[in-house]
Amino acid sequence: MKWYQLDVEKVEQKLQVISNRGLNNKQAVERRKQHGENILESKKQVSNWILFFKQFQDFMVLVLLAATLIAGLLGEYIDAIAIMVIVLINGCIGFFQEQKAENSLEKLKELSAPIASVLREKQWEKISSRDIVVGDVVRINSGDRIPADIRIIKSNGLETEESALTGESLPVSKHATAITADNLDVQDQTNMGFMGTMVTRGSGTGVVVGTGMKTVMGQIASLIQGTKKTITPLEMKLAELGKILIVVALLLTVLVVGVGVVQGHPMYEMFLAGVSLAVAAIPEGLPAIVTVALSLGVQRMIRKKAIVRKLSAVETLGCASVVCSDKTGTMTENQMTVKEMYLNGEYLYVTGDGYQTQGDFFLNKNKVERTHPNLETMLLYGLICNHSQLMVKKGKNFIDGDPTDGALLVAARKLGLQADRKEDYHVIKELPFDSDRKRMSVVVEDKNGMKMLITKGAPDVLLPRSTYNLDENGRSLLKKEDTRAIEEAVYHMAGKALRTIAIGVRILPNNMDIDSAMIENELTFIGLYGLMDPPRKEVKSAIRECKEAGIKTVMITGDHAHTARAIASHLQLIPENGLVFEGKQLNNMSDQELENIIEDAYVFARVTPEHKLRIVKAFQNKGHIVAMTGDGVNDAPAIKASDIGISMGINGTDVTKEASSLVLMDDNFATIKSAINEGRNIYENIRKFIRYLLASNVGEILVMLFAMLLALPLPLVPVQILWVNLVTDGLPAMALGVDKAEGDVMKRGPRNPREGIFSRGLGYKIVSRGILIGIVTLIAFMVTYQNNPEHLIYAQTTAFATLVVAQLIHVFDCRSEHSVFARNPFGNMYLVYAVLSSLLLLFVVIYWAPLQPIFHTTALSIIDWLLVVGLGAIPTVLFGYSKK
Repeated sequence: MKWYQLDVEKVEQKLQVISNRGLNNKQAVERRKQHGENILESKKQVSNWILFFKQFQDFMVLVLLAATLIAGLLGEYIDAIAIMVIVLINGCIGFFQEQKAENSLEKLKELSAPIASVLREKQWEKISSRDIVVGDVVRINSGDRIPADIRIIKSNGLETEESALTGESLPVSKHATAITADNLDVQDQTNMGFMGTMVTRGSGTGVVVGTGMKTVMGQIASLIQGTKKTITPLEMKLAELGKILIVVALLLTVLVVGVGVVQGHPMYEMFLAGVSLAVAAIPEGLPAIVTVALSLGVQRMIRKKAIVRKLSAVETLGCASVVCSDKTGTMTENQMTVKEMYLNGEYLYVTGDGYQTQGDFFLNKNKVERTHPNLETMLLYGLICNHSQLMVKKGKNFIDGDPTDGALLVAARKLGLQADRKEDYHVIKELPFDSDRKRMSVVVEDKNGMKMLITKGAPDVLLPRSTYNLDENGRSLLKKEDTRAIEEAVYHMAGKALRTIAIGVRILPNNMDIDSAMIENELTFIGLYGLMDPPRKEVKSAIRECKEAGIKTVMITGDHAHTARAIASHLQLIPENGLVFEGKQLNNMSDQELENIIEDAYVFARVTPEHKLRIVKAFQNKGHIVAMTGDGVNDAPAIKASDIGISMGINGTDVTKEASSLVLMDDNFATIKSAINEGRNIYENIRKFIRYLLASNVGEILVMLFAMLLALPLPLVPVQILWVNLVTDGLPAMALGVDKAEGDVMKRGPRNPREGIFSRGLGYKIVSRGILIGIVTLIAFMVTYQNNPEHLIYAQTTAFATLVVAQLIHVFDCRSEHSVFARNPFGNMYLVYAVLSSLLLLFVVIYWAPLQPIFHTTALSIIDWLLVVGLGAIPTVLFGYSKK
């Protein structure tokens, strides 16, 4: 039912209610049974136990559990415990993240008004909002939250703030008149009030036409429920990597065991060696290292004013190719500001943004003072005809009242006019603003007893009511050329995305009836205010840097297209051929048509939650990784559907924060750019330690395989393989996870989300370095074994040391995609300390007598160490200068 198209009598007939009586209790009970309670439903919650056990269904996790069992059967209890702890930690992290993500609907419910004023059987009474039914007559006043969707039947200067639903940055004036237009979006239904929105001015009465899930808020709740969580690129790549590693490791292990048995090695001995290789080849530390790398990235992001709610979000931002950003509050200050004034037939420019009272007035490039003709008069009248107050909270100014009034108040303060100047004028009568009148007037009396009417409102309303014009020569009759000049000024300001407010005055004769309907005529036109929500200063450079990084920025807003385009042009977001679309145009497009134009679109204006969801999905269907920002409830479905949802920490609703992966503490678009930088670096660091771990593991497997093929004894015993896997692999890999970004990380385009983990030559680097590590280890074994074949433990110790040293030298090669010589080896001191720690542990198991029989080691001489270091450096020296 399109309630906005029906007049009040038709609404009463359809809902079988009389607006001055309300429903009776019997009707209310029957309708509650029919429609249910006025609450937002949520899907049945999964029990915490089921949610917890779901975390262990992942293929990689199941393999790690199998590795735990194998290690336990081998008697390697330390290894088994380590793996189990890693699995449990990751399971707990996943459980708490998923539990938090599902709180969105609970937070949405909290936006409903808890108590409502309802007319029942001619009596106004306060009832719980959940007991409201369709047909109830409700009364709303300034400061109230509307308890259900209502058709306004009486409006007394009623204005509501709907940015949480529509993204519209300005309060919306409400009226009771039927609207004949068809297919109106929510933001254009100005005779409707919507559940969860706030009354900012005036009062009104309405008839409830929708409750619970049948409200606009309920539709958004349904979208959140029906929107599936997107799997991040990192999660996909790690799952893909896990499967590859398991298949390759098992095949190579089976090959090693098979060849060893054929060569005459005992089955039991080869089985132990094979299982040890399998455990070593599967890097069970990988999930933990990924978690640590992401967690440290999160800590760095907190210092950059961003809170990460989901660890994988940081990495996902690193491959974002499109950022869909809300305009109000993210790209702009969300503080209406007077930027320009038209006075005396000239344009004055006003400096200073937001609600800070520091600013100056300029005519051309010359600063004007308080004595400039009519400047103080215009600003004083704007201060008097005003309901807002300038407040201070935590050292920051904010406006209590209408944002437009607030802008006029701040402009007056910039000239030095304080609030106490209003006390010089006693308000006798007020004619409040409403959407039909499009103006507000006050009748005041000054200290000398002179009465005057001050009016502000839309220029096209005030001009026809103006008889006189005020300029530097004083008051004179308003001529046609004056009217034409004012109309041109309105057009000039609109072209700059400025909202225009005209102001006029009338000196009232002593015998004037202030209740006369003609009192707002014969005005003296004073001037125009040009207001805008100014862009944040740092946003333009952030958008430019994103563009250099190959990331497209798209503005999505509830504001008008003209305003949105002007802001986008000012921020250099939109190119000359960039397209701007309004929500009503999207209504006439199929999903395929939207996908066809989406690459050329840069601004979407006057959009609904459904539109935002379609826009995100259209970009995703074109292969993009989409980051979506927002602050209102209307943004929550699209934020949840995007690859990475970003909410505002200051002005954002709890619903949006719960649906998001990243919360901006400063509500600033520029913070997103920092997050992208961090995300790219984290992914590169993950590639670094994958490269290090797998090259090391390949070396371990191949040294065993080559030895079997050459009919040699085992160069490494199982406990040595497990020791390398737990100690030598772990610490340096962790240190790689905190490596600083290379200088060109934001000069590259976003990586293709379909890009495999081994792309850009990583697979070649792993295999080539792994083969060399295996070969030099085998050479060390063969040289020492041939010289002293009866002392097998000595040869195995030399091979063991060579394998460890080769890996620890190779880790420095992994720091750069280009060359080992491209970066200062001391640029990551965590890595230096990790390598030194691993070397210390190596010396302990080689030289400490109690550990020698456990690890099958013996002391090495200086000559032995020269051989170990010389051979261990070969893989890095040979390939370290190459980009391949």
